[in-house]
Amino acid sequence: MSEPEQQRDVLEELARLPTLAHPTASPDGDRVAFYYDVSGRNELHVLDTDTGEHHQVSDGQVPRNARWFVRWAADGERVFFHLDDDGNEQNDVHAIDLDSGAAEPVVEMDGQVMLADVSDDGETLLLASSRDGQMNLYVHDLPSGETTKITEYERAVWGGHLSPDGERVAYSTNETDDYDNQDAYVANADGSEPRNLDIGEVGAEAAPVDWSPDGERLLVSDNTEELTRAGVYDLASDEVTWLGDLSHEESPVGFMPDGERVLATRTRRCSTLPVVYDIATGESRELDLPEGVAAFGTGAGEVALDDDRVIVIHTTPTSRPELLAYDLAADEYDTLVEAEYGPFEQDDFADAEFLTFHSDGVPETPAEAVEHDPYEEMEIEALLYDSGERPSPLVVNPHGGPRHHDSRSFDLYTQFLVSQGYSVLQVNYRGSTGRGRAFVEELYDDWGGAEQGDVATGAEHVIAEKEFLDGDRVAVFGGSYGGYSAYWQMVQYPELYDAGIAWIGVTELFDMAENTMPHFRSELMVKYLGEPDENEALYEERSPVTYAENLSAPLLMIHGVNDRRVPVSQARIFRDRLEELGFGAGEGADYEYEELGEEGHASSDQDQKERTFRILADFLERRLA
Repeated sequence: MSEPEQQRDVLEELARLPTLAHPTASPDGDRVAFYYDVSGRNELHVLDTDTGEHHQVSDGQVPRNARWFVRWAADGERVFFHLDDDGNEQNDVHAIDLDSGAAEPVVEMDGQVMLADVSDDGETLLLASSRDGQMNLYVHDLPSGETTKITEYERAVWGGHLSPDGERVAYSTNETDDYDNQDAYVANADGSEPRNLDIGEVGAEAAPVDWSPDGERLLVSDNTEELTRAGVYDLASDEVTWLGDLSHEESPVGFMPDGERVLATRTRRCSTLPVVYDIATGESRELDLPEGVAAFGTGAGEVALDDDRVIVIHTTPTSRPELLAYDLAADEYDTLVEAEYGPFEQDDFADAEFLTFHSDGVPETPAEAVEHDPYEEMEIEALLYDSGERPSPLVVNPHGGPRHHDSRSFDLYTQFLVSQGYSVLQVNYRGSTGRGRAFVEELYDDWGGAEQGDVATGAEHVIAEKEFLDGDRVAVFGGSYGGYSAYWQMVQYPELYDAGIAWIGVTELFDMAENTMPHFRSELMVKYLGEPDENEALYEERSPVTYAENLSAPLLMIHGVNDRRVPVSQARIFRDRLEELGFGAGEGADYEYEELGEEGHASSDQDQKERTFRILADFLERRLA
């Protein structure tokens, strides 16, 4: 078999590795529902926690893309799921009967609909929806089928949680003039008498996460003290018991059934560690798992199997996700669903080297369009995956979000690139999560500024430090905000890159603000850049299309036609501008362009992943040869 044929086989085998997503414990803890594509298509599976056996429930009724989570009905007889139209994320809520496999729509509304909570009595669904424009909360009465809007805020409402008795609802939103702010609220179940809990300072972010089993306390998060922390809010006394010593970022997850312990995750050096806190003593301990990334299933209320056992998804750069049942009392775990490796061994995958470098946001590679004075010098964290090729071409892979960070988890796209002989650099530029509030806020009002300098500086750093890297074969590849970064790197630092791939990326900020979903407009565009009509110069200055003439290396643009987060108009605007400037299109020309049908903002579907892999591999093979 020739080398290209072998590479094609590897691409197919990687895309076909079955992936488990969104495990959710049933109300009585004896079963776990999750998405699994072991059949070749994403389907709903249910696992018996006593026997460890699981079976497929659905047969094509659930979405091909496993982006959205599932939730159990209170009686344990049905599972609710989100169904959209070919990845456009304009979800409706459906339910599937576990005995018959029959599925039916439960809530159908315009806009995006998210199932926030299910009442303990099983009669009420709490929904978040952009039906009327902005994301607000609705309640759906299952017996009558009636849906009622209960909040009316101008800014997006997040994290709705029904109290155990169903009489109150907790959520977060922002009513201040400070777009950086977020407050936690409690209201009656019909939305009346909302009360701001006044957690933290204005400009910080507070949110409710879970109700205690007795309904007298709320588990909350807040980043007033720089790092995000967990606290237990007593609704009678209006006092908060804060947990942790503020040495690391910690995200609360939920109460245990006894109400005396809470679960959280701790971020450290690109790893995510599961933690259990004793509320009375404030003592915590990390669960005994290998260094990597651990997550407690879907989230609050759907984690515990019994008084001491919880479900955990665990992964490392070389170990694929597996589902565990962790016994907090015994400090040991059983594997409920083992990771699938197909024809591969763990040793076939590249491990991540954690490294740091210092950046002032201005790389040595000269910027061609936007000139910056040096920013504050910061230590930036990064992960480097060595392909083993000598010399090795390098793919710089900035993450999306931008409020996100690359971590020591199994990343299929990274391992795909490594399998093709490309080493991969992931930079947690300023603005990334895991390093505190101030680090995140470095990106506010500076979108397309220092964080892009951090990415380019990271590339320069590893090329200089790692002799095995080929500085004459460097590409940038990113999706979503990483796609924005790919466009920006190509037109701002053209001397650094020999090729670029921009996947579902932002190119023109005015169009993005006008056509993205309302909650993305307010919580991303306006929060980071201000209102477009008040900041026209910034919006134009930080749009990659403004500098399209600087493109000097081959660029591949890929975009899903059903994307509602980053509309396909973003790619079309950049393509049309290149055409106006006289750039050539097609193989061997200045740029290449692909629109992906039946797909939105990326996809977990095996066929769609394989298609994307083949497009990327073909472009890189031709352009970085």
